[in-house]
Amino acid sequence: MDDVAKNVPLRGRLIDSLYTEAMVLADEARSYFDQGGLADREALSPLKRVVLSCESLRVTTRLMHVLSWLLTQRAIDAGQIATADPTPAEQWAGLEAQAASLEGMPLAAIAIIEASRDLCARVARLDGEEIADMPQSPALGLLNRLEQAF
Repeated sequence: MDDVAKNVPLRGRLIDSLYTEAMVLADEARSYFDQGGLADREALSPLKRVVLSCESLRVTTRLMHVLSWLLTQRAIDAGQIATADPTPAEQWAGLEAQAASLEGMPLAAIAIIEASRDLCARVARLDGEEIADMPQSPALGLLNRLEQAF
């Protein structure tokens, strides 16, 4: 192990690792949802295209929230800002996707969505909050009503 690695606390290395993972995933998501998944989207029904669009926005929101939290932690570790309080549970709400909404989605989209959910859940655990018991977001409630209507 080199001298730099010895001087970096374990938490800092974990934050750096998660930050790198989030940046790579954000780039993959942008690439897929922007251009790469065009053929996949065109093959979906109109309702499923709306679902995929909602999920792509949710992925982006999830990743930006995670990146923001990780950057804040880096600033705290560097002594640039005071210690932050844990994120209120409401701010993590709505970041969780419903498994039913992923039915019939392209496999590449599902992989990106699931990876973002997993990353968000790990960061939420680090922040002291659990996503599992979060209330359903209003947007997801509307999407569920649309799915039931069609």
